Amino acid sequence: MPEKSSNPTPVIEIRNLHKAFGDLEVLKGVDITARRGEVIALIGSSGSGKSTLLRCANLLENAQQGEILFKGEPVTWKGSGHTRHPSDHKQILRIRTNLSMVFQQFNLWAHMSNLQNVMEAPLTVLGRPRAEVEKSARAYLDKVGIGDKCDAYPAQLSGGQQQRAAIARGLCMEPEALLFDEPTSALDPELEQEVIKVIKDLATEGRTMVIVTHDMRLAADVADHVVFLHQGRIEEQGPPDQVFGAPKTERLQGFLSATVPA
Repeated sequence: MPEKSSNPTPVIEIRNLHKAFGDLEVLKGVDITARRGEVIALIGSSGSGKSTLLRCANLLENAQQGEILFKGEPVTWKGSGHTRHPSDHKQILRIRTNLSMVFQQFNLWAHMSNLQNVMEAPLTVLGRPRAEVEKSARAYLDKVGIGDKCDAYPAQLSGGQQQRAAIARGLCMEPEALLFDEPTSALDPELEQEVIKVIKDLATEGRTMVIVTHDMRLAADVADHVVFLHQGRIEEQGPPDQVFGAPKTERLQGFLSATVPA
């Protein structure tokens, strides 16, 4: 695996991003950089803009202002304000296939087995050979600890197993980065630990990841850089030991006192 930050060109770079839904301004000029091998954790109260930022990075939402660059390549836009949207469909597809998103609610196809869920996108989007994809999918299901559940359907799995299948699905695309949107918040504490272990293992491998999380211990354990969002702006950011050990702003101090177990 590459060393952290060994490549000067970030995998993901966001500059001065603004996003509104109607009159509600959710992001108010946000800058984020994720270099190769870095793990960025986004923390903050509900409604602070964390998930919206992640969805904008993956072009699932259109920002009204600001730049998004993938490996130094800027997204091209048409229009302005609320009518602004990416102008190059092939570019969107290329970026999305290189930024695998893992959602809070798993989003597995109910009518497909675990193995079929993991294989679907590499087959249909990337057009890779079936035998190669199946071998890769089985390896990733093994990697996340559910290789014995290849033929099971989502309804036959626990929430933790479903989320691990969703992570295997993202890995099978061989992405440049993984984007996690509250990957453990829909799980019971016991099942949460299964998923946290997988995420920690991926961080140890040097995977580039951006993680929106309510779990401060996860952020402290896996992140190289923590970003605290408050009402659509970056209130404070830095390495985990600084953000969690010596918070500078009153807002971050108050947030941590309310969220970090004693």
